[in-house]
Amino acid sequence: MTKPIDVRNPRTGKYDYVIIPPPPKLLAQLCNRLRRAQKGWQQLGLEGRITALQQWKQAIIAGRDKLTEALVADTGRLSISVLEIDSFLSNIDKWCKLAPKLLEETEKQTAVPFIKLQQKAVPYPLVGVISPWNLPLLLSTMDVIPALLAGCAVVVKPSEIAPRFMTPLLTAINAVPPLREIFTFVEGAGQTGANLIENVDLVCFTGSVATGRKVAEAAAKRFIPAFLELGGKDAAIVLESADLELATSAVLWSSVVNSGQSCLSIERIYVAESIFKPFVERLVTKAQGLELAYPKLESGEIGPIIAERQAAIISEHLLDAIEKGAVVHCGGKVEDSGGGWWCRPTVLTQVNHTMKVMTEETFGPIMPIMAFSTPAEAINLANDTIYGLSAAVFAAEEAEALAVAQYIDAGAICINDAGLTALIYEGEKNSFKYSGLGGSRMGAAALMRFVRKKAFLVKTNSAPDPWWFDG
Repeated sequence: MTKPIDVRNPRTGKYDYVIIPPPPKLLAQLCNRLRRAQKGWQQLGLEGRITALQQWKQAIIAGRDKLTEALVADTGRLSISVLEIDSFLSNIDKWCKLAPKLLEETEKQTAVPFIKLQQKAVPYPLVGVISPWNLPLLLSTMDVIPALLAGCAVVVKPSEIAPRFMTPLLTAINAVPPLREIFTFVEGAGQTGANLIENVDLVCFTGSVATGRKVAEAAAKRFIPAFLELGGKDAAIVLESADLELATSAVLWSSVVNSGQSCLSIERIYVAESIFKPFVERLVTKAQGLELAYPKLESGEIGPIIAERQAAIISEHLLDAIEKGAVVHCGGKVEDSGGGWWCRPTVLTQVNHTMKVMTEETFGPIMPIMAFSTPAEAINLANDTIYGLSAAVFAAEEAEALAVAQYIDAGAICINDAGLTALIYEGEKNSFKYSGLGGSRMGAAALMRFVRKKAFLVKTNSAPDPWWFDG
């Protein structure tokens, strides 16, 4: 028997929820059932699948209050939970609109006049999604929606730190008969995720580099595709010509939205020497204007640290930086309020790359700032990392910013803005270095990851091919 797992409430610190992982044999049976049902889902056709997803959307809207309540209990914050639900519903509509064009069968003539090519997209039977705790709804469904439209069956294992949202989602799934046969969520921690990989045909994982490596190795042993989005240490470069009002507002939002608990967070800031002091002063003033969302959800913009172990990492990074000479301009510590862990927006200067806060993923509302003398130095600093998820560059002219951005080793680079990958999904991007592996989860490629292309090479005449043997 598997042991129940107690779940902590991030606002109160109390363990007030329990999940029960499925035994390995039961999980295998569930996956086999989903895989058998997938044929019917595929044969339903794209229009039928679109109809089912739209019915699911309406069921979610009908139960939106309960979903919001569950997300707030999971994460301790309200505004981002509302944004998650809005983005999720928007994603359903977006993919339902895009899928017909992406999945249509094609036929064309080949270079050989009497051979034509027909192509068809064939879905992987069963997709496994292992998702994180920081944006539990959005990151557990981001891969699900295109996979379902592609014709796959899907099973999701969310983080054991934020699992409550599963219940209202499953209620909505069960309200749509075709969907409930091929799509579900399972509770559990790391071992359940490992067991899941043993029973699926493709795996999507979002999380740490250390766990991502284990996922990749397990998938490789089974010879199945693995799509990984892992850690980040995103850099912002603020060139001398940048608009300081714009740059400080963009950097502040991207650094502290969701309390910095996002892969797209700006975690390192490099500012031209000539504007360093006014940039810091303006950023500190804006950061000090943000309040904790405590004692009420509406009390401020900064929610609690969701994962208790992350609070310890943030504290460790801050203490390491301070011991090595960093100067704290605001914030600077993790505090206990009402049993939850909180961190106010923190601005640090006198930092360098010997400090964990500049080299390891902090995942908190921390803004360490270094000065640079030349754009080349800024590029070298930005690239001095094992990560390559995203970045930002600020300058008066687009061309000046792009001239720097082209040399940054990252998959998505915002120009005169930051954190746009949270809002704009059209652009295909790949993770660089240890930030991930596999095809883009944005743009058209995000759907095409879930199909294999089958080619039919059709001879159109009855004459012998010129390369055949005579006689």
